[in-house]
This record gives sequence, structure tokens and C-alpha cells, in this order.
Amino acid sequence: MAATAELPLTGLVVVDMSQFLSGPYCSLRLLDLGARVIKIERPNGGDLSRRLYLSDTEIGGDSTIFHAINRAKESLAIDLKDVADLAALRGLLAKADVLIQNFRPGVIERLGLDFEAVRKINPRLVYASISGYGEEGPWVKRPGQDLLAQARSGVMWLNGDEDKGPVPFGLAIADMLAGSAAAQGILAALVRRGVTGTGSHVETSLLEALVDFQFEVLTTHLNDGRRLPRRSAFRSAHAYLSAPYGVYPTKDGYLAIAMTPISKLADLLGLEELAPYRDQPSTWFTARDEIKAIIAQKIATKTVEDWLAILEPADIWCAKVLTWPEMMASEGFQVLDMLQTVTREDDVSILTTRSPLRVDGARAKVERAAPRIGEHSAKIRKEFGL
Repeated sequence: MAATAELPLTGLVVVDMSQFLSGPYCSLRLLDLGARVIKIERPNGGDLSRRLYLSDTEIGGDSTIFHAINRAKESLAIDLKDVADLAALRGLLAKADVLIQNFRPGVIERLGLDFEAVRKINPRLVYASISGYGEEGPWVKRPGQDLLAQARSGVMWLNGDEDKGPVPFGLAIADMLAGSAAAQGILAALVRRGVTGTGSHVETSLLEALVDFQFEVLTTHLNDGRRLPRRSAFRSAHAYLSAPYGVYPTKDGYLAIAMTPISKLADLLGLEELAPYRDQPSTWFTARDEIKAIIAQKIATKTVEDWLAILEPADIWCAKVLTWPEMMASEGFQVLDMLQTVTREDDVSILTTRSPLRVDGARAKVERAAPRIGEHSAKIRKEFGL
């Protein structure tokens, strides 16, 4: 890593036994806060996400997603079926600060590395477990995969227009949110350890993270007669919000309009057709499809910049819908300095994202790309006497 002396977790050792996305995303967040992350991988094949391709691009023999989520980590090759290797791993855990694992329930117990077993080795260790659906119930042995967790969480019924059926997010939100939740729990447990001197077992799952993600709309559902959300049939953007909330096509792109009184918008757009609704806020929800259709017709007559010049000075909450190239070319993105290039000795060079956090005004930056399988095994074994 680059200089991290001032980062909050500098000096802490995280042993990451997880694969795919949720656990590695958790350890990535800790790494960006200064922690040293030692990734435990199988000698043959390593993390399965090395071959989880989002496109046909391969860099240094691995997928882009593996590089993105494992930058600057160290790789220690451990054969979990080998007695000597397991003993070496226990020796490392005795000196570590954090362990992250996302094995299917029951696997970690068979390895003899469950929380109770590891606590005997290192009472100060903060132990984090991420599962698909928790530790009990009918789904425990089901695959803890992002799309399947989304399917079981109800979240798909919040996306897309009413007539489109369930629509999944185009991102692995269950994995990323569970990883973030685990990182938050780990940080809290480290604070507690600083007070009590003892570690904790932090647990979360893809499903729990998705339920929490929906806390706002689920609370509404639970307290308004348990009515199901009804998405707009026209340019839906939020199942519970009234018109004009949505995204509208213009002459040359798309314009997002957020919470805005219809009365104010009607005047700015010159829409007499909105007169029946302008002073009746209840209709902004009950008649939202009709209202949005009227607005959409008008928005389509001008360019995005034309509308921004009219709406922004009037304090209407709106924005151009940017593509990735447009976003990255914008001053608003560039001033954040969110990209970095990480490299490796075998000519691997990856342009990727940086930490979303700034500590004391500075954003952490790393220089090292994701490791090769077992790249740091010899060094780690010598350093920790394994």
C-alpha cells in the first residue's frame, strides 16, 4: 500500500477467508482505512471470483472484478484439507485482529475455525461472518447468491414500471450492502475491544442487509395497513413517491426531476393541463401516471440544457442523467479524484476506483494491484513464524 501512517486502521491485520464479493468488499473497505489484508486462497485456483467475468476482459489471468475488489491485498495460499496448512492458519489467526469468512453455514465448523474455536486461540480477535440468509431457518442451505437474495427480499418489486414484473437491481447490491454492514460491525467491535480487551462475533447476511436497505419503505408498509407498494405505470422511479418524481426523455437525453410541487412546476413549464391537479396534493399520487405523462410530453420538446436553464434557477430539484463517460468527464466527478491506477510487477496495470471515504481531508490511495495466488505466502509465513 501507499503511505497509510495516518489512516485509522494502520497496524491492524485482517485475515480474509472469504470469496466472491461480500467478504472481499468488506475487507476492501477496511484496507482503504489502513488495515493490512491477508487473503487466504486455495493453492489451486484461488478465489472463485478470479474467474467471475463481467465481460470478456481478462487482466493478468484474472477477471476485472477480482482486481477491483482485491487491490493491494496480500495472498497466502492455504490448503484447508492439509493439517500443516491449517496449523499455519491458526498460527496466523493467533496474531491477527480481524477474521472475515463467508462459507456456507456448517463449513467453518467442520474446519474447526468457527468463532468459539478461534476465540480460544485469540480472545481479542474480531470475527465476522457473512451468510446468505442467517444461521437458521429453511433457506440456510440455499445458495447465498446476490440475485437469489434480491428475489427473496422483495426489493425487486420497487424497481421498474408497474407492468414490468419484478426488476432486479443491475448491481450486486446484496453482496455490497452485506459487506458494508459487516465492515461497520467490525469497526464497532474494534472500538469495544479497545475498551474491554476482548473480541466479538459480528454476523450479517445478504438477506438482512437487503431488509435493512428497505427500512424506509418497509416501515411505511408495516404501518399503513400493510398495503403493497404500487409502482407508477409510467416512468416509475420510486414506488411510494408522487408525481413528478421520475426520469423524463428530452430532445437530446434524459432529465431527472425529484420532489417538486406540481403547482410550481406547472407554472415553470407553462402547462395549463395540470390545472386540475396543481392545488390538490393528494392527486399528485393518485393521478401520478396522468400527471407524469403530461409533464413528459412537455419535457420532450427541449434539450436537457434548455430545461436546466429554466428549472435550476427556480430551485427545482433536477439533474441531467449522465452516462459513465459523461459522469467521468464532469468537473463534479473529477474534483473528487476517485480513480487510481494500481500495478503489479508482471505488467498488470488497472485503472480502478478509490475509497469513498476521506479521513482528515485525505482519500486513501494504493499502488498495488490484486495479488497472484499465494504471491505473499513465503513472506507471510516467515514474518509470522508459520
